[in-house]
Amino acid sequence: MFSLRRLVEELGAAGHLVSIDDEIGADLEAAEIQRRVFASGGPAVFYRNVAGCKFPLVSNLFGTLERARYLFRDTYDAVRRAIELKIDPTAALRRPLRYWRAPLTAWQMRPKRVSRGAVLAHEIRLSELPQIKSWPLDGGPFITLPQVYTEDVSQPGSGKSGFGKSNLGMYRVQVAGDSYETDREVGLHYQIHRGIGVHHAAAIAAGKPLRVNIFVGGHPAMTLAAVMPLPEGMSELTFAGALAGGRIPMVVRGDALPIYADADFCITGTVIPDKQLPEGPFGDHLGYYSLAHNFPVLRVERVYHRHDAVWPFTVVGRPPQEDTTFGQLIHELTGPLIPTVLPGVKEVHAVDAAGVHPLLLAIGSERYMPFHANPRPQELLTQASAILGQGQMSLAKYLLIANRFDDERLDLREIGAFFRHLLSRVDWQRDLHFHTCTTIDTLDYSGDGFNMGSKVVIAAVGSPIRELATEVSSDLLLPEGHIEPRVPLPGILVVQVTGPGTDPGRAFDRVWPGNSRNRKDEFALIVLVDDSEFTARSLNNFLWVTFTRSNPAKDIYGVGEFTRDKHWGCRGPLIIDARIKPHHAPPLVEDPQITRKVDALAARGGPLARWL
Repeated sequence: MFSLRRLVEELGAAGHLVSIDDEIGADLEAAEIQRRVFASGGPAVFYRNVAGCKFPLVSNLFGTLERARYLFRDTYDAVRRAIELKIDPTAALRRPLRYWRAPLTAWQMRPKRVSRGAVLAHEIRLSELPQIKSWPLDGGPFITLPQVYTEDVSQPGSGKSGFGKSNLGMYRVQVAGDSYETDREVGLHYQIHRGIGVHHAAAIAAGKPLRVNIFVGGHPAMTLAAVMPLPEGMSELTFAGALAGGRIPMVVRGDALPIYADADFCITGTVIPDKQLPEGPFGDHLGYYSLAHNFPVLRVERVYHRHDAVWPFTVVGRPPQEDTTFGQLIHELTGPLIPTVLPGVKEVHAVDAAGVHPLLLAIGSERYMPFHANPRPQELLTQASAILGQGQMSLAKYLLIANRFDDERLDLREIGAFFRHLLSRVDWQRDLHFHTCTTIDTLDYSGDGFNMGSKVVIAAVGSPIRELATEVSSDLLLPEGHIEPRVPLPGILVVQVTGPGTDPGRAFDRVWPGNSRNRKDEFALIVLVDDSEFTARSLNNFLWVTFTRSNPAKDIYGVGEFTRDKHWGCRGPLIIDARIKPHHAPPLVEDPQITRKVDALAARGGPLARWL
């Protein structure tokens, strides 16, 4: 039997966790402590004394990649080797000692049916759970590390296994707020391309209720499994078992939905048919609030907890945050699979600093026409379409793809180098390919409405066609109302706009002929912003501002732009309008009063002072 409380004690003994005895408020204060400790690379934090709550909290369990690997130190390599065998099954014949545990890992991937569990020890009201609120404008308290379990009603469990076709996902849960009946209802927020949506659709089609169990706590493997982008139909419980080093115990009683036996908390309920209520706002991982929208409502039936329960939580916001580590772990485990799923694609990287879905970088391969003297993107475009057809990668808003054979050293972890490579080769007259009136991330408000926006694929191949400028020259001319030019990366000019600037392409057309366009070094990309000094201050700032505040089809312009056979391009630099628009969601800002309170906590000293 696994115990999160015991893991907390082990982490403390190993120097990965500190405890705090001061009374801490669940309303904003714990969240600000978590943000500060994570930003300083600090340990996991155990909050013994939570105001108005009988349960202790723990945060920052996944705060560093080192600590995340420590959590799975006994199984991580075995899981990676199992994935390697999926890529190349013959590897076991060549290196049997390396892969001897693979069959054992496969056995551990089956969940285990049990009749009792520690989580069922006590029953409480919903309002007795920790009421964590992360940002000032949040619509109420949320569960930020939930494991939401559902099954497909058309494929129910039967026989000895007791499990149907299941999904375990991390869909945020609002546990209180003006919209919800106290102690009886919670809001379920799930986004497009999530497995719970498939189960909900099946329940509606069958005219049956969708039962939902929400687990909190338990083995960290369950938390990671809930965010893993596994193939549709593969149970996350199987992956969690491999990573936990043992079969996941699930309590099965009659026809009730299985309950994770080692969870610290469990909420059981049924989605209310034909009822949606406003869920949110919620400070989300793009760095802005996701606004209130109607989402399904869960009628709560039971709330359970184990006798030694600990409530784990995290805080999301402008990256990087703790969920950045999830992305790093996912990339380590699933990155090698990319070439097997997407032929010709070497690597794909969802850029965390840009909010993940807004910016996707990829390295592909132009393999079929190596004899062309003047290559252009061909196979790269096929590969880009394949990438945009894969699950959550389909939500990418900007997809930038380059040819591996132009530079075998190209590495997507070196984002600045990738931009230099692409911008020195891209031909704006040819290499822009738009997808209009399509879906984007539910949390992205740069588009035309909820889940609505556009995409652009930028594919570059061949030898460099320009030398990129690295500084602002003295003869640079800018349109009226455009000031404070900065260079965040070679070939990129960031300009602050003081006026409305409704047609940036025409504005730059009027002045660009005077900018010494015939010289060898030039700007390939111009980004219009509200604050150029902030945007150019760091690579992360540039990525966040540029790609979270622009909708490609509406906010891309160009010098000398044209349309030919319904293809849009430009002869001079590309222009992205990355200013905040009236329809954008507000950015996240901390509460000054809470900031002063945590400052005072740090000034008093104690185990957390150095991290605050």
